Amino acid sequence: MPVTTTPHHIAVVGGGIGGLAAALAIARAGHEVTLVERAAQFGEIGAGLQLAPNASLALEELGVLAEVQSTAVAPPQLVMMDALTGDQITAIDLRSTAYKERFKHPYLVTHRTDLHAALLAACREHPAVTLRTGHTVTHAEQDASAVRLHFAEPVEVLTADAVVAADGLHSKLRQALVGDGDPVCSRYVAFRGALPAERMSGRMSQHAASEAVMVWAGPRMHLVQYPVRRGELYNQVAVFESDSYAPDSDDWGTEAELEERFAGACQAVRDALPLVSRDRRWPLYDRLPVDNWVHGRITLLGDAAHPMLQYLAQGACQALEDAVALGHAVGRFSDPADAFTAYAELRRERAARIQTNARRFGDICHLEGMGATLRNMLLASRSPEDFDDISWVWTPAPVPTPAGTTAP
Repeated sequence: MPVTTTPHHIAVVGGGIGGLAAALAIARAGHEVTLVERAAQFGEIGAGLQLAPNASLALEELGVLAEVQSTAVAPPQLVMMDALTGDQITAIDLRSTAYKERFKHPYLVTHRTDLHAALLAACREHPAVTLRTGHTVTHAEQDASAVRLHFAEPVEVLTADAVVAADGLHSKLRQALVGDGDPVCSRYVAFRGALPAERMSGRMSQHAASEAVMVWAGPRMHLVQYPVRRGELYNQVAVFESDSYAPDSDDWGTEAELEERFAGACQAVRDALPLVSRDRRWPLYDRLPVDNWVHGRITLLGDAAHPMLQYLAQGACQALEDAVALGHAVGRFSDPADAFTAYAELRRERAARIQTNARRFGDICHLEGMGATLRNMLLASRSPEDFDDISWVWTPAPVPTPAGTTAP
């Protein structure tokens, strides 16, 4: 990354994957960073996530790819199955020469906590990063030279030259700056978790041993499976649309609905369903794309800027892309406001396109009847080495290279 000749103090709000990646990128560009997290200690909840080659490239630029790879799994294939018949629909070969020549970087699957831990360790090791927990931002004030963050806790106001809001789906800073209301509920809910791989049995144990990413597509539901943490754990995510959704109620997307929606699935899916974690249900939200990511000396990043549904497996990937682009921008421009504008101009259109197409791919995955039949027929004709329909997602826009230098 280019390194600035005018160091600033930049605050990052939010200690998730996007926030930590942003803090690391900004520090590597030569700035002082203070990251504030509302929780009492750093941590990440959830289960597995997929890191397409655009994310692996970002992790390489952040200097943490090797650490992430030490616990991640590089699956040989992405496989789409029909959840009703159990037949394979299509597959993408992730270890072919064609894949390697086109994308250069690996496709990885990892546990969220492992990725978060790698980024957190890198931030802790960087001398320009200060991490503070137990800091809940209530509001921000800014003028032409600084931003002041106020907190719910009895702590001092934090003054910085600029602020990056990486405070997630329900970002308070986004709400104050953009004012576009609550996130949009898709009426879908997920039950997810990772279990010891040895608990898989029968046909499911064969899928686990293959290390492939399995997507079982069905009418208004799907199941995703893949190994994480060196293959020691097997991640499962069951997703379905609830018929009982009500915006003013939390009594929808229940375990009973889960069982009902998957009742017609093939035997392999029904065998896996009892092993899907029921500890917590996750309603799935996104937002419509917006153009105004930058407000003076404050900018949005990750889910605060572009929350998306998970159907293209790009939520974390796009946050990592954001971080790298932001790091390059703050290394090129002496004024943080100019850097934020350049970052947003590079990232807005691509993130919006992925947000929109994630919804569309969800619709394709959840087709019923004749729609599903036609989907299966069309996808069955594609080659496992045909990446044309997904390459735009897996290939980030190149970041501008400062004059007199060459791209890495």
